[in-house]
Amino acid sequence: MIDYMQKGGPLMWLLLFCSLLASAIFMERALYYHRVTLQLGEFLRGLAELIRHQRWAEAQMECAGNPTPVTRVLHAAVLRHSAPRSELKEIVQEAGQLEVPKLERHLAMLAGLGVVAPLLGLLGTITGMIEVFSTLSAQSGLTSSTDLAGGIYQSLLTAAAGLIVAIPCAIGYSYLSARVNALMHDMERAGIEVVNLITDHRRTPSIVEFEPASRADSVRHT
Repeated sequence: MIDYMQKGGPLMWLLLFCSLLASAIFMERALYYHRVTLQLGEFLRGLAELIRHQRWAEAQMECAGNPTPVTRVLHAAVLRHSAPRSELKEIVQEAGQLEVPKLERHLAMLAGLGVVAPLLGLLGTITGMIEVFSTLSAQSGLTSSTDLAGGIYQSLLTAAAGLIVAIPCAIGYSYLSARVNALMHDMERAGIEVVNLITDHRRTPSIVEFEPASRADSVRHT
């Protein structure tokens, strides 16, 4: 590999750096998404039981004990459980919006590396061909294939290296974007369900029945 790096020119080292950076971003994001993935159905069943019994402190502790984007959205709703339904929906939406940048962190850089790598490969191809034509113009007589091989070899190496870096970046970006979309869907689903749970289990009769006045007076007089 070192031989390829040397023959490919200085751009090969830059492509190697892009490859290492992209690998680090992919591993960090993949591990993060694995860590914050939650068994949503099971968690919501336990939280619903606490909400039904109006055990708000335990519900807050349950959400805080599992620090993930989904549980932070739920915690924001449980914390303001006495708010009106419309306000609860806004709280859930705002909490979800705050989590989106955390989920999408470094993904733009990974996509950028996927775009830059083939351009660097193309640049290496162009510089290699420039070297070839420079060799041709410098020699007035016949030029052997050996004199041209160095520049052509360099151009092919950098072009191949650019594609080798770009293709995994594109695949990795697509995979991570799918994971982000799945987590955002979980946040939306959890937010809707917790708002419904809170509002459904705090309803109290709004009509208070009073004794008719005539009947009450008769009772007092007797």
